[in-house]
Amino acid sequence: MAGRPLFVLIGRITGAHGVRGEVVLAARTERPEAIAAYGPLTDASGGRELKIESVRVAGKGIIARIEGVDDRNAAEALKGTDLFVPRDRLPPLGDGEHYASDLIGLEAFDPVGNSLGRIVDVPNYGASDLLEIDPGGGLPSVLVAVTDETVPLMDVAGGRVVVVMPRDAED
Repeated sequence: MAGRPLFVLIGRITGAHGVRGEVVLAARTERPEAIAAYGPLTDASGGRELKIESVRVAGKGIIARIEGVDDRNAAEALKGTDLFVPRDRLPPLGDGEHYASDLIGLEAFDPVGNSLGRIVDVPNYGASDLLEIDPGGGLPSVLVAVTDETVPLMDVAGGRVVVVMPRDAED
């Protein structure tokens, strides 16, 4: 297994807010408004630095002002931008803890050791993290909610995750 990622996904710009260049953020931080506390963020390429000047909590997410984004067109151009922070700026993890990005690339197994495929993403649409497992062979990927019952083991160091597939995903 490759080493841990140097950058960790902590949010995404989901749209523009108003006409003065504010954006709506979906934060993947424990406290969503804390996304600004990590300092400048980067896009997926690492080539663009985004400095959050201010944040406030709203019904549709976090409303943020990003340095240099001064109108709605500039804000709309950022829609869909994933926001990353260098791993060394994040707090240390406790025993058994991991970041969602640590799971990408791990192999998923059923409880008896049969391979289910590789984890290709760990999306979160608001309720909980999901594991997107690509079984390979041109088959469609499967989403599994991360709960103690469905994912009883996450062995990041060993490069594997045990997944109990829900009945409807097996049919």
